[in-house]
Amino acid sequence: MAESWIERHAKCSAQLKSRSTFSLLESILSMGYPEHIAQKALAATGRRSAQEAADWIFAHRNDPTLADLIPQEYVLYLCPSGPLWDKLMTFWTKSQQQCGRNKAHETFPHVTLCHFFTCEDRKAESLYEALKKAGDKFVGRFPSCLSLSLHTSPSYIGYFFDETSADIIKQFALTFAAEATALADCHIELYNKQLHLTLSHKFQIQQQWKLEELARAIALGVSCQWTAALYSRDMRFVHYQILRSLYPYIPQNEDELKLDSSDYIFLDPTDQLDLSEGWVHGISHRTGSTGLLPENYTERAYESDTWVRHRTYAFCETLVRTSSSVHEHNLPSSQSGILLPSQPQATNSIHKLLESQLIEAASSRRYVLTMRHAERVDLVFGKAWLAQCLTSEGRYIRPDLNFPSSIPRRVGGTKDYDHDAPLSSCGIFQSRLMGEAFREQELKIQHVYSSPALRCVQTAHHVLKALQLGQKVTIRVEPGLFEWTKWEGERAIPNFMSAAELKAAEYSVDINYSVHVPVSNLIPSESYEDYANRCSSVVTAIVNGDEAGNILLVAHSSTLDCCTRPLLGLPPKDSKEFVQMVRKIPALGLCCCEEVKETKKWQMIEPPVRTLTHGPNPAFSWKETILQI
Repeated sequence: MAESWIERHAKCSAQLKSRSTFSLLESILSMGYPEHIAQKALAATGRRSAQEAADWIFAHRNDPTLADLIPQEYVLYLCPSGPLWDKLMTFWTKSQQQCGRNKAHETFPHVTLCHFFTCEDRKAESLYEALKKAGDKFVGRFPSCLSLSLHTSPSYIGYFFDETSADIIKQFALTFAAEATALADCHIELYNKQLHLTLSHKFQIQQQWKLEELARAIALGVSCQWTAALYSRDMRFVHYQILRSLYPYIPQNEDELKLDSSDYIFLDPTDQLDLSEGWVHGISHRTGSTGLLPENYTERAYESDTWVRHRTYAFCETLVRTSSSVHEHNLPSSQSGILLPSQPQATNSIHKLLESQLIEAASSRRYVLTMRHAERVDLVFGKAWLAQCLTSEGRYIRPDLNFPSSIPRRVGGTKDYDHDAPLSSCGIFQSRLMGEAFREQELKIQHVYSSPALRCVQTAHHVLKALQLGQKVTIRVEPGLFEWTKWEGERAIPNFMSAAELKAAEYSVDINYSVHVPVSNLIPSESYEDYANRCSSVVTAIVNGDEAGNILLVAHSSTLDCCTRPLLGLPPKDSKEFVQMVRKIPALGLCCCEEVKETKKWQMIEPPVRTLTHGPNPAFSWKETILQI
């Protein structure tokens, strides 16, 4: 009978403890494990010991990807320690307690020296040698005093290094990259922007003043042992959400995942759509096994919690002091930055440097936001809403404050409103609120597409108005984004307002836009399959047509499903599941897909703003309520 994993692991553990002279790899190979698995285990554990690598192999015995040749991704950081580290971690803790999590909390205080790069598992030792060789060349050249300048903006708070110190640190990174290329055959892209140490990033705008207050309370003028540190991560889970288990969980069914306390779980956002409420589908970081687990047994964890720390190189102890502050938002733009004190000839302010970096970083990511329209008037006052608003002379009146104050003229007359209702007053307010939220999050929208339904065009119009984009972005009215026609309950497609009519009504539409699906191609009572195919073809054409910039699609509840699943490479839902799902999407329901540039694939991520929730407000009659006997 073949030797079991448990028996092999027991023998391996016993023999490893008695073999102190073997190399790490030889120790594991002597137990009968294949070399590529042994190398993978060593890389995944930071090559700390053969025992730890053997334990990793045993824990991953049921991992279906154990034998896959997938290298780790590495990164080189410059990390502080000592008194400076203590001060930074105090800020980390207070900022999260008082202002909530922001993007900076995903990692730890560090200075990024290069982008993530891959290294074959068998060449990891050579990568360590490259770090030591580079460090030895710079250990005597590392600055004895570093001058940091505090910078704050509505989306970033952190320190920038003086130019002299930054040049030496960048030269060290360049030397490491050259050594790693020669010794480990790694292609390393250096971080070529202004070196900085981030305190807070992508926080809520209302938290800026408090975070600034906490940042200014960090008294520098302290010593620090700077350390160049190599970290690695599993490249398969870069864009996954990470949870940490709070309690052990014993599976009740075969498709469930066993949890130990403090296990880390990777969640693919696109893999959670069809699950029962309260359950998620994840991959265990500890074992590599997949399965269902109860979400209330977990809490959200940090991305860096699953990283592996490999080797470090410590430089000499350095004094860290603060240069003059650069938070000068109330000054005229010509005085909004400062010159680096050690380089009086420098002309670019740190504020301008950061602004260009933020723009570049934003342009490297691309989003498609899909949003349902805001509250429509006929869903509040019924299909006969128009009869309540028109006098015998055909004049529009407003019988309730939630009716729009006016409605645009239509070529076909008011009868066209029977099947193409406008937004209510609350719907207009909701749309503006969403636009304001986008602006607060500094979300850039370069392209807007809307269903031809008036409620969708109005929603897009008021979102853009709140974004204060002027005429920089106009609405492209795309009939292909219209609702599943089967739900219209009519034999004919609604008589939509033309682009010229909408423009005359002062809606910011693009009258020169060439549609992908003409209104004449919309088929009354189309099949679900036809609708799914229509959405897929339209969203594909839109995304491929706009190769740069973020895209906002404003349409219907069904659009959130049928225009995102094609991007994610998912097939359409079953029609019954689709109908049940659509009923749960509220006004202004929003989802967001991000393009992964390296793979040219899309993934669903957390939307940039939260859902709008509000309670019902029924009609009130003072006569029937107050004077009722």
